[in-house]
Amino acid sequence: MLEGKKILVTGGTGQVARPVAEALAEHNEVWCLGRFGTPGIEQELNDRSIITRHWDMEDHSPDTLKGLPGDFTHVIHSAVRRGEDADFNASAEVNAVAAGRLMSHCRSADAFLYVSTGALYARQTLDHAYTEDDPVDGVADWLPAYPVGKIATEGAVRAFSQVLGLPTTIARLNIAYGPGGYGGVPMLYFKRMLAGEPIPVPMSGQNWFSPLHTDDLVAQVPHLWQAASAPATLVNWGGDEPVGVTDCIRHLSELSGVEATLVPSEVTRETYRFDPARRRALTGPCAVPWQEGIRRTLEAHFPQYVRPLVRH
Repeated sequence: MLEGKKILVTGGTGQVARPVAEALAEHNEVWCLGRFGTPGIEQELNDRSIITRHWDMEDHSPDTLKGLPGDFTHVIHSAVRRGEDADFNASAEVNAVAAGRLMSHCRSADAFLYVSTGALYARQTLDHAYTEDDPVDGVADWLPAYPVGKIATEGAVRAFSQVLGLPTTIARLNIAYGPGGYGGVPMLYFKRMLAGEPIPVPMSGQNWFSPLHTDDLVAQVPHLWQAASAPATLVNWGGDEPVGVTDCIRHLSELSGVEATLVPSEVTRETYRFDPARRRALTGPCAVPWQEGIRRTLEAHFPQYVRPLVRH
């Protein structure tokens, strides 16, 4: 882990960047940009010695970052306009322009890490192991504008990395999960299980993904900064183990005794299995097996539902 650095984190109240910010704040000066809409969350960060500044990505004025220091050594940009309103133009413009302004402001940094997504890959077979060289198309029925904004922003990040000579890594994130935040997608599925809601699954087979536990995510960030270059380094950011979504839901049922209602559907929350080779070469292997990670996450968010371990 880094020590004695000045680090800027955006999206620091979210599932990905908040645990990174909190871990790095123990031995570094950490600043966090965000809107801090959840009551009390800014104070919680301040209590962890994190310096906060308000930033709205949709503010395109030239002085939107006025007053923010420019001498950060490392930046992780995780903030995003997800595009729930399905406004493709706004999603592309807001995300790309905000990234460009941030990179320009932090042009003297040693490394810039942009958190992208695997949802931008052109869909192949459900169990295809996507590599960084696979084609993209930005189609996601469950949130159509989201991957379009990410593709646009990746373009801006690549351009500013080269123009500014700013060492950059673009990390296409899979599904992050863990005890912090809302727990990640596995806990969203568990909430639906508790509510007795149907969970759409493919008509045949199952979706696959490469879940990344918080502990591994936090440990890998310094390695991704170390790998930064201009032109930007591109890497898939997921766990080592491919996991079927249906298998994950059934594992949640086994851990909790809560029944899941799986309903075959033409439209599901598509997920992607990553080939971890490039990432492993940069960060080394993950440390948290997925079954253990799911149990620990469930224990943190819904301890009353976790059955005791039976040891043989």
